[in-house]
Amino acid sequence: MRIATGIVSATLQQCAARARAAEAAGYDAVLTMENQHDPFLPLAAAVLGTERIELATAIAIAFARSPMVVANAAWDLHASSAGRFVLGLGSQVKGHNERRFSVPWTPPAPRLREYVQALRAIWRCWEYGEKLDFQGEHYRFTLMPPNFMPPACGRGLVPVSIAAVGPAMLRVAGEVCDGVRLHPFCTRRYLDKVVLPQLHTGLARGERAREHFEISGGGFVVTGPDDASVAERLEWVRVRVAFYGSTRSYFPVLEQHGLEDLGLKLHRMSVAGQWQDMAKEISDDVLHLFAAVGRHDTIASVIEQRFGGISDAISETLPPGHEPGLPPDLIAQLQRLPRRFRGYAAPIDAP
Repeated sequence: MRIATGIVSATLQQCAARARAAEAAGYDAVLTMENQHDPFLPLAAAVLGTERIELATAIAIAFARSPMVVANAAWDLHASSAGRFVLGLGSQVKGHNERRFSVPWTPPAPRLREYVQALRAIWRCWEYGEKLDFQGEHYRFTLMPPNFMPPACGRGLVPVSIAAVGPAMLRVAGEVCDGVRLHPFCTRRYLDKVVLPQLHTGLARGERAREHFEISGGGFVVTGPDDASVAERLEWVRVRVAFYGSTRSYFPVLEQHGLEDLGLKLHRMSVAGQWQDMAKEISDDVLHLFAAVGRHDTIASVIEQRFGGISDAISETLPPGHEPGLPPDLIAQLQRLPRRFRGYAAPIDAP
């Protein structure tokens, strides 16, 4: 199993230092999110201080950016890191697109499918010299003068992974992407009953091999050196589960456990602005549906039971202000857990 950690921070200097520390500790990848900070800039800083570790956005908001803008940023990170960059994209929900980013909303799964196809058309133009002629329903790219073409980097196309929760987006991930980044608001039953079948449908549709497709995440990982630190982090996760559970787009996960009424109640509380009270609605039993929980000396077997056979990669759950903290021996122990993913395949459409 591959082990990742986040490097979200207030300054680029801190991000670079945390990436170096993560590489030294043995992590396989460092991730950035698009919450309070841009997801690409910290990885540019991380490129300069690391040599081995994978660098990935997990995730960058797609529809707020033109595919051409994302293609440029991803290509620079891909070339500068000697092929260590993985582009993670997500659609975000309707309210954030319309009211936080001021972009029109359309059905997200077909649009993100086209978005990934557009990126690949742009990169094929740059890497292989193909004529740029992508014309879809949402995006058209037909102009690429030589002065605007970055040089080929000799490392193929950037691997693309997308965030997915619902069946339609899971199928898109399997069909056109190199991996999927599952939401932490996910249970083992949802992994078994929904995620895996839908991904396999998409993989079959796109004629893609599971061994070259990485499944990342699918739940929270709550651990620490002692019971007190685990308990502290678990309470932070309780708040997150309540927050995510109030989002109607995520109700299908609750429905797998007969918890539709809980989702509706959390949604009403969020609309009423009762954010501080929502975590009280999440019982310990519900909380443990979403998280692998245990001290450093016990968490490996819990992770194997919670994620084994499905997830190829996981990342530790880091509340704000906490730095990556898995001991190197635990990282090595987790890395020995089996996974299906064997590495990204060469582009099937390369000349």
